[in-house]
Amino acid sequence: MEKKLSEMKYEEEGIVKKIRGDLKDRIAGMGIREGKEIKMMTKQPIKGPVVVAVDRANTSIGVGLADKITVEVGK
Repeated sequence: MEKKLSEMKYEEEGIVKKIRGDLKDRIAGMGIREGKEIKMMTKQPIKGPVVVAVDRANTSIGVGLADKITVEVGK
């Protein structure tokens, strides 16, 4: 099932399937690229940032950016 990164639940894992627009270049330095495994670590309420794990490193991104990333989650 596909969902936005911002919609993932705590500790949910998936594969990055699509990153919209010019965002690809902007977040590539964070290790977030199509085909990468990603895990939701924490979400802050009311439009706060999300913290995800990519390649055993945690990174924080704004919920607006997380809305533009589509993830294929299992089960």
